[in-house]
Order: sequence, then structure tokens, then C-alpha cells
Amino acid sequence: MGVKRGLEAVSRWSAVGHMKIVSRGTGLSQRCCAGWLPAGRPYTIAFRSASNEGLFRGPHESAGESEGAVSKSQDRDLGMHRGITRRDFVNGMGVAVTGALITPDWLSAFGSPDGYRPQEYYPPAQTGMRGSHAGSFEVAHALRDGGAWADVADTREHYDCVVVGGGLSGLSAAYFFLASAGRGARVLVLDNHDDFGGHAKRNEMTYRGRTLMLNGGTSYIESVGQYSTVSRTMLAAIGIDIASATATSNAGMGFYRSLGLGNATFFAKEVFGEDRLVMGRGGSGSRGWADWLAQTPLSADVRGDIARLYDDAANPDYMSGLSDVDKKERLARISYRDFLLDLAKVHPDVIAFFDDRPKGSFCVGIDGYPALYGWAQGYPGFQGMNLEPLPRVSPLTHIGGGQHGRESEWNHGDDLYFPDGNATVARLLVRAMIPDALPGHSLDDSITSRLAYDRIDRDGSDARVRLNSTVVSVRHLGDPEAAREVEITYVRDGRAEKVRADHCVMACYNGVIPHLVPEMSDEQSAALMYGVKMPIVYTNVLLRNWTAFTNLGISRATSPGMYHTGVNLGRSVQFGDYQPSTSPDDPMILHMTRVPCAPGHPKKEQHRMGRQDLLDASFETFERNIRDQLGRTLEGGGFDPARDIEAITVNRWPHGYAYSYDTLNDPIEWALFAPDDRPCVVGSRRFGRISIANSDAAASTHTDSAIDEAHRAVREQLVVRSRARHTNSGSDLIPSR
Repeated sequence: MGVKRGLEAVSRWSAVGHMKIVSRGTGLSQRCCAGWLPAGRPYTIAFRSASNEGLFRGPHESAGESEGAVSKSQDRDLGMHRGITRRDFVNGMGVAVTGALITPDWLSAFGSPDGYRPQEYYPPAQTGMRGSHAGSFEVAHALRDGGAWADVADTREHYDCVVVGGGLSGLSAAYFFLASAGRGARVLVLDNHDDFGGHAKRNEMTYRGRTLMLNGGTSYIESVGQYSTVSRTMLAAIGIDIASATATSNAGMGFYRSLGLGNATFFAKEVFGEDRLVMGRGGSGSRGWADWLAQTPLSADVRGDIARLYDDAANPDYMSGLSDVDKKERLARISYRDFLLDLAKVHPDVIAFFDDRPKGSFCVGIDGYPALYGWAQGYPGFQGMNLEPLPRVSPLTHIGGGQHGRESEWNHGDDLYFPDGNATVARLLVRAMIPDALPGHSLDDSITSRLAYDRIDRDGSDARVRLNSTVVSVRHLGDPEAAREVEITYVRDGRAEKVRADHCVMACYNGVIPHLVPEMSDEQSAALMYGVKMPIVYTNVLLRNWTAFTNLGISRATSPGMYHTGVNLGRSVQFGDYQPSTSPDDPMILHMTRVPCAPGHPKKEQHRMGRQDLLDASFETFERNIRDQLGRTLEGGGFDPARDIEAITVNRWPHGYAYSYDTLNDPIEWALFAPDDRPCVVGSRRFGRISIANSDAAASTHTDSAIDEAHRAVREQLVVRSRARHTNSGSDLIPSR
């Protein structure tokens, strides 16, 4: 699409949203601001019933079109004809659109320009395509593709600090600033989504008067005992007694085991030749694995090689003659896939059995996963290599799953799960800053209290959280090192608006910051652009009951090579008055994970291709694959996808986990020893009155990293604030709040 056609398309959108974009030289891409509304192609929002049962379809997503592994002839058996709850818009509002971009934030029900939000506005209850939902990324993609915004309205609002991004790092930054900047300080948080929390989102689903919840993103607080003093203190300050909460969390984690439910593996016909659900997962030693593998559809050669990998006596030292250090360095530079094929000499079909294992942490298969990490995390095949265990005090301790964070691999007994994942942390941060937005005073009552979204962006409040607001420009008013103010421009309801602030914290993705702050140096911009966010999908499915699982005797099933890597029952943790599903006859939310990969490509390219996969996939594609996979996996338990599925929420995160360094794709020192020359450190340097806070700045996917980086960013700006006051008044004292 040329510039002219792109602008013509945008002009059609303007009729609804008053959005004006002018070319800045590069034009709009063929995908035109996100790839979901090409110019000149009509879109329809077709609803399957008069209630909250709608499906958004694009030009390539007709109801009868076959996508994924299932033909359209099977759609009725899967229940694709059934109306299910898909509240993609407020209250499932039915709207017909032709040739115009309609996003939730442009509907009057989502509020007015003064920030008012009606009580009916409640994003956690929306289903359908969530995460990076329609309306959350189109403006950013237009900016990426050369768009600029004319007729910027001056709100005449001024804040002590504006935070760009309302995820856990952004909310933490706002909290830290208010706690330290002095009485009367004012903070505004801007976020492009229709809900705060970033990846820490809550999904609520209701069936027959019973409301259940599950995480739509960040799942849990990993190894909270290893958190920094800053992170632990903040959690305590907002109402989380770590010892008590961890005990409550742990008490519920064994519920399914108490019912005799275990794990299973579903072997899919498109990967392994036939569909077969096999209970359990291996056994002790080679004999146990051989007995379990005998139940699978794997060939005799593949079964034999897998059993051999788990046999301590059958694995030689593949690097005999090398020192321990030299062995580890070599393992660091080859993938686990190459280790299996080239050193262990396994049958090529063995790869499919192991390929999904690292995806939950690394968003890549074993072709992009260092063999050294496999050894550190207990993958089989290394038993004969006589590798020295990692000392608990060594920097190398974290080369496994913890290499991209600071959590210890030694003890996960203090993992902390809330019913909605880390959305609880986000909600408590909002309560700490805007107390009347979330009724109550304790962690327990926060779980079931309904957050009042109409109260988070009000005049006169010290803290304001403004949703559906995509920042497109952040600039100093004057020389960056001498300027006293920063101007922030954002697009809301299709209209560009600007505010000013003494300080700004960028808590959005690193990769977007150079587009928002083009005055940064080339060196810093390049460092910010180095990493590629890892795509991932958290899918939640509401069932009318979960008797199929108890009939089969399982609580989870992994599915190597399938669209989703597996399915598990929602966590059974109880806080306060929240009651999880405890009877198989009760409704239940299932959790499924998808990690789109492209084996054979470099890791960064796999992440880019996976991101495009998620943006291209329609909700219908997800729904069909979900119904198909659940129907086949649970068939033996009496599950009927057409009968038993009540709602589906697809939490799509094309920009998911923070990029983490690894020994295959990055300098080995970056991955193992965290030196200060890493791009994440160079990119996060303070730039005048702008500081950067996000998990990208730590190259870590973990919650404590987001909090710690927020603390650093605010500390940087408080130093600037103090020096300015000292210059102006002769005092460097910061008044206490």
C-alpha cells in the first residue's frame, strides 16, 4: 500500500474516531497499522445471538472457512455453530461496520474525554481475543510505519511524573514516585490497553451465577524468597504478607493430587501417527520409562532411545578428555537438539518428544535452547559426563531457567500463586495509590472486590491511570540535560492529546521507545532495539464441569507438537471469600499455552515470526483448534466440545516475555555473568528527565525484575528532582510525604 492509499484508509477511520495521521515519509505498511484492517476491505462484526455472544471477523475469516487442523465438515461436531460468551466489546454490544476502524475505546460506553468511565466498564469479564486486543496496538503500529498526528489537543494537565505503560513496572514506578516525591506530588499512568497490569491481567468468567478467575498473563511470583529487598518490601507495603500468602498458596496446590489426579501425555496423530492419551509420565530409571513408553504410539527405535537417555548407566561421557569448564563451555554453544542428534545419536523422531519442553520459559524449542541449560534443568542424557554441580554461590547458578532472572533454581517451594496470577499485585498497587478504586483493606478482600474503573482517572487525585491511551511522542522541552519539562503526546478515542510533566518514566517495551523518543542517541536506540520480545498465548476455557478429567484420572495433559502445548485445570487456591472449583460437577476454567515457533531459524527470527503468527491468527482459528484439541484429548472421559465449552478467552501476547540472553545467540558473558555492557543496561540509561523501567531493562521475564527496574528509574529521577531543587532553592532536601 502506498502512502496515498494508506492515508485514504485512515481518513475513513477518522469518520468514527477523529483520528488524523499524516505521512512522515515512509508511508503505512501493507498491514496498515496492525494487519487487521487492510484498506478497501470490508469488515463485519457478526453476533451469533442477541446476548453477549459475538465474533469479530475480518476479510480472511469467513464463518465457513477452514483453518488449522480441522476441516469445516467437523465444525458442527466441535460446536463452532454454538453461541458462546465472547464479550469482545462492552456488554457484547452488536455493531455492524463497513470500511471503518472501530475499537473498544472509541465506543461511548468506554468513557468520555474527561477520563470518566462508567461502572459497567469492567475489562476482566471480557472474553474473546484479549491480551493485545483490537484497539491496543494499531496506533503504535501506525507510528512504527511512519504515521504522525496532527491537531494535538493540549489538555493543560501537568504532573510531577508521567509513567508510560501501566504494567507491573509502570504501576510500581508510580507507587515509588508517590511514596518518595513529597506531599502533593501527582502522577499519571498512561496505557494503551483497556485494562491496567500489562501482562498481569485477570480473566473472570461466570456460569450459572458462579464466578471463577484465572491469570490472563503473568502466572505467579517465582521463588519469592530470592526477591530483592526492594521487591519484598514493596509487596509487603501493598498488603502481601509473603509468608502467610505463600502458605495459603501452597495449601491449594496439592488439591488435584489429593483427588488422585495426575499427569498425562496426548500423542497427536499429526505428529506421532495416531491419537493416544497415555497416563503418567515415565517412571524411575530406564525400566520405568520403558514400561511407560510401551503404551505410546512411538516406534521401537524411538522408545529405545528415550529410555536410554533416562538410563544413568547407558549415557557415556560424550566429551571425554575435556575439563569440567571446557565441557560446560561446549555445551553452552550447542543446542539441546544438536546434543541429542550429534552426541547422543538418537533417532530423529525423538526430537518431537522433547521439543516443547523449554517453550514455557524460553518461548523456543530445543533447537534454540542451549544444551548447558538442559543439563542445569535436569534434562536427560548428561548423566555420564561427570559435570560438577553448580555451587549455590556461583554466578553460574542461574544458567538454567533462572539465567534470565535472579530466582534460584534450588528451591521453588516458595512460589506464590494467586487465583488471578500476578493481577493481584497490579490491583493492590492501584489500591495503594487510589484507595477507593478497590474496596477493602486486605489481600484477602482484594481478590473478590470489584475494582471501580470509573475511579482510576479522576480530577484531583494524586494518582491517575488513563487507559486506552497510546503514547506516540515523548520529548524534552529544550535541551535534554537542561530541560525542566517533558511533553507526552498520546492518542485516545482517536484523538491526539498532550500533557506535560517534570519527569517521565518509560515503562513500555524497549523496542518502542526509540520511536517515541527519537532524540535519543543512536547508541542508546540501537541497544533498546537489540532484543526481540518473546510471543506467547495464555488461553482460558470455561467448562460447565470437569468430570472428563476425573473420569480419566488426570489434572493436566501435555500435547507435544500440537497448537497448544497442553491443557491443565485451573489452580485451586483459596484466598478470603474466593472459592475455586472443588467438585467435578462445578464449572471450571482450563488453562492452555501456545508458543508459536519456527524451528530452524535464529531465535530472534523465531520470535518475530511467532509474533506475526499471533497477529495473523483469527479468533476463529484459535477457537477451532481449542475445540479440536480438547475434544481429542479428553474424548475418553466423555468430553463433548460442542456441549461442554461455555466461554473462551485467548490472551494473545505478541510482545510477551522480555528478551533474555542465552549462550547460543548472544555473547556467552551476557548470558552467564550479566556485565554492564549488555544492551539492556546501555539502553536503560537515564536520558535527561526520562528514565526507563521495564523487565526488558533487566533482560528478565520475572516480576521482581520489573519492580527493581522501576525502583531504579524513579531513583534516577528523584536525583534529578533533588538537584533541581537544590539549584533553585539552595536545599537538596526532598520533603517527606
